[in-house]
Amino acid sequence: MANDLTNSGITRQNILNNKYALQEIQKAVGITGVLYEQEFRFTKKQVADFFEVTERTIDNHLEKNQEEIEKNGYVVLTGKSLIDFKIVYSKVFDDETDFVIKSVRLGVFNFRAFLNIAMLLTSSEKAKELRSVILDIVIDTINKRTGGSTKYINQRDEEFVVNLLKGEDYRREFTDALRDCVDMGPFKYMVYTDKIYNSIFKENSKEYRKILKLEAKENVRHTMYSEVLDIISSYEIGFADILKNKSLELGRKLNAFETDILFSKFEQLKLWEPLREKARIKMASRDMLFPMVTNDYQ
Repeated sequence: MANDLTNSGITRQNILNNKYALQEIQKAVGITGVLYEQEFRFTKKQVADFFEVTERTIDNHLEKNQEEIEKNGYVVLTGKSLIDFKIVYSKVFDDETDFVIKSVRLGVFNFRAFLNIAMLLTSSEKAKELRSVILDIVIDTINKRTGGSTKYINQRDEEFVVNLLKGEDYRREFTDALRDCVDMGPFKYMVYTDKIYNSIFKENSKEYRKILKLEAKENVRHTMYSEVLDIISSYEIGFADILKNKSLELGRKLNAFETDILFSKFEQLKLWEPLREKARIKMASRDMLFPMVTNDYQ
């Protein structure tokens, strides 16, 4: 699963945006650099040394992923900022200041950007080990924030973290489409989420919570296997696309009746039948609680 971080920008970003996981990762790694502008900063040489690669390797990743790494905190210091950094750096690393002092431009990484590099490096054994630690901590963080009980045994599924994080982006696109394309109040988010759960499980999200005895703060998605997250995400991203296209075609938002008709047609597409059946089998194999109904929409 660690290799997925090197391949998926969405997964990397979702982890790097998780402030709770980042705090735990920083504690576990225990690496500190120069405290500058209330953040620990690391030079390219320090990053290369830590991962036991050449500075040129770091440069290659900066060139290929510049926008992503800059978004996560990599900056090039010049002028007064560089002078200020040199002063702080020289106080911490008296014996390593020459290459920094002579620089007129200096790229520095904060901890997020440092982790970003770790998620991209395929030639470093140390980076590979760190990726495994990152994913372990993400799973642990999810467990702690959701109760950590056997209801979450699905999280042992190797694809769970990747699919959950990707699913958050698909969910956001779905809710954005409801916001922009459906002329209803906030109630619409609950209505069409329940329609999706009902279509897949023959249970709405409230009933699902009752079956698994979930507390109010617990996230339904955290109880689901990766295959189940896949079909939910497919429903959400697919219906979002239909909503946007229809709204654009009409030049206005859709009313509730139009949206219901669109969803009814959407869920009756034959492509959903094998996916729904697979999701129900997967959940029923654990819970023995969900009705095994197939060929629902003939």
